[in-house]
Amino acid sequence: MADGTVNGTWSVVITGEQWALLHAHLFPGDGDEHGAVLRCGIARSARGTRLLVRDVVIAEDGVHYVEGERGYRRLTAPFVAENIDICAQEHLAYIAVHNHRGADVVDFSDTDMASHVRGYPALLDINAGVPVGALVFAFNAAAADIWTSDGERHTAAVRVVGRPQRILTAAPAPTGEADLTYDRQARIFGDRGQALLAGSKVAVVGLGGIGSLIGEYLARLGVGELLYIDPDRLDPTNLPRVVGARRSDVLPLLQDDARPKWMQALGARLATPKVRIAARVAHQASPTVRVTSIARSVVEADVAALLTDCDQIFLAADSALARRLVNSVTHQYLIPNTQVGSKVTVVDGDVADIFSVSRMSTPGSGCLQCNGLIPAWKLTEEATSARQRRRQRYVDDENVHAPSVITLNAVAASRAVDDWLMSLGGLTEPWASADHWVSYHPLTDEVIELEPTKSPGCPHCGPSRFALGDGRALLSKPS
Repeated sequence: MADGTVNGTWSVVITGEQWALLHAHLFPGDGDEHGAVLRCGIARSARGTRLLVRDVVIAEDGVHYVEGERGYRRLTAPFVAENIDICAQEHLAYIAVHNHRGADVVDFSDTDMASHVRGYPALLDINAGVPVGALVFAFNAAAADIWTSDGERHTAAVRVVGRPQRILTAAPAPTGEADLTYDRQARIFGDRGQALLAGSKVAVVGLGGIGSLIGEYLARLGVGELLYIDPDRLDPTNLPRVVGARRSDVLPLLQDDARPKWMQALGARLATPKVRIAARVAHQASPTVRVTSIARSVVEADVAALLTDCDQIFLAADSALARRLVNSVTHQYLIPNTQVGSKVTVVDGDVADIFSVSRMSTPGSGCLQCNGLIPAWKLTEEATSARQRRRQRYVDDENVHAPSVITLNAVAASRAVDDWLMSLGGLTEPWASADHWVSYHPLTDEVIELEPTKSPGCPHCGPSRFALGDGRALLSKPS
């Protein structure tokens, strides 16, 4: 994908809302040239370097973007100075933007490139070696010239992480025919869509009832790289719901109720990790998929860091600490996430409510924190030791499992993966909401859609963390 199918690649990542603002400014319908500056956080990994758009600064025509002395138009010196100073103070990359006419192919003019040679070494020095550069857009294309302190210049694609998602390059990239294995779905998404799936890295956090279904769906769709994270091992009550689980995975001879408690405890400690079962299923579904299985908690710092170069995260863990971590990664690294779950509420022995939920969140939008889905009391409870929880009676009985049914999990898992697929494949309608939060209630046969709200000062999706990438510590525990 745009941010790293080959090590060393560069990309510029922008939210759907930012893209709408920038595109409307560059292409208002007058056929003229317009300008702007992007101030960007930075994320580096083995998959490449991503410049994460933190601010889109529009250059007002005739004030900040004026007639050029050597070229057609230019950004004024005071406008450039103000923005490069802010970038230097906040350790952000500086990207100048303008547009050319045309639709699907674009490149810098000779005059543009000469201006880069004259100006960017000085800007790179002012910015203390943090990258500087330029983007030029046509209506459906983008070219980049990014300068770094090692004297190198880099091209980059632009990735729009809205709904639908878009990838803009200087010219249409050639796409080979999809593997015939995927012929039936390539008829929907096209060969290019199948190539996007093959180039994607997707994380599933929580490989229980819902996460195991999502993991299998992704492998069978042809996703190229999967990251599975879950610290738990299979227990006998998981067998009806975890995809690919075998009775042998729970060591039934040790965990039989007739066995001594110490033997049952040994069996629980030796049972198969859920991530190993999920990896087994993925490899059975796809001989080419690359799976990284982490049988640890996602809130551990080195585990959390593995999420930061994914293209999508599915959050199927009900822990408030996991929600907080994934929620913050989405907005700090501009990586969409979908939180999924199903729940059966029982009151006095009667079923009061049943629902399956899928909450797709795009970077910069109203998040789980804004909408009250990461309660402080639960964070406190989970951060407290088991002995303290028992003493303070935070839970009545930790050994009593909540009701759960595989079909309820399948509703949430299918909806979550479908929403992502439609977005990745560019099949959503322009009027579709960027964030799709939907719950299904089978007792009443209701489908409820919710538009998430956004709090301006949110510590997750607000300015204190948004698009800062590696420039801000993750909300994780030390390893």
